[in-house]
Amino acid sequence: MAHPTQLGFQDAASPVMEELLHFHGHALMIVFLISALVLYVIIAMVSTKLTNMYILDSQEIGIVWTVLPALILILIALPSLRILYLMDEINGPHLTIKAMGHQWYWSYEYTDYGNLSFGSYMIPTQDLTPGQFRLLETDHRMVVPMESPIRILVSAGDVLHSWALPAMGVKMDAVPGRLNQTAFIASRPGVFYGQCSEICGANHSFMPIVVEAVPLSHFENWSALMLKDA
Repeated sequence: MAHPTQLGFQDAASPVMEELLHFHGHALMIVFLISALVLYVIIAMVSTKLTNMYILDSQEIGIVWTVLPALILILIALPSLRILYLMDEINGPHLTIKAMGHQWYWSYEYTDYGNLSFGSYMIPTQDLTPGQFRLLETDHRMVVPMESPIRILVSAGDVLHSWALPAMGVKMDAVPGRLNQTAFIASRPGVFYGQCSEICGANHSFMPIVVEAVPLSHFENWSALMLKDA
């Protein structure tokens, strides 16, 4: 999860988020180089005779400021298209979970496990135990097996919501009457926090998302207990 005074993204917990972090660094370096070049040109124009009309109107300068932006766009577009393809590709998911947004909580249905479904409500501040996080903890976590492709079907029962989990690199809008899908692979065990990222009403900030990634054997034990209590 995010920490106070933290700069940058949360630690990646999925292959897609790792790719997004690498692309962020790649794009940031390009922006830095462009800024340095523009600053150099401005300083040169102020302190030298670079403003000479024969230099500014030369064919060479015209070629440079036409070709250079095109190369920069290619350097940004190619890796971003690759990541978009990786995020859109969903092949043979091991588990499918349907996430429904409501005012103001999430409900989850494990479609591969019969009647395994539950609501996930935020724990009020006065009910938190030591070590839990305010406005982020829920009474029921979405438990998933790690290192397995998980498909999330996202929809809403009332208004627009958005299922967002930063550590996994996932953000999908929940639209009433529409079924969107996304996927992720938890590359390590842990508890990962997210929140609704669409302004959905007065209690928009009180519908957190908690995903717990566990080994497959632990997940099977958890699902058996949940089905037994259902």
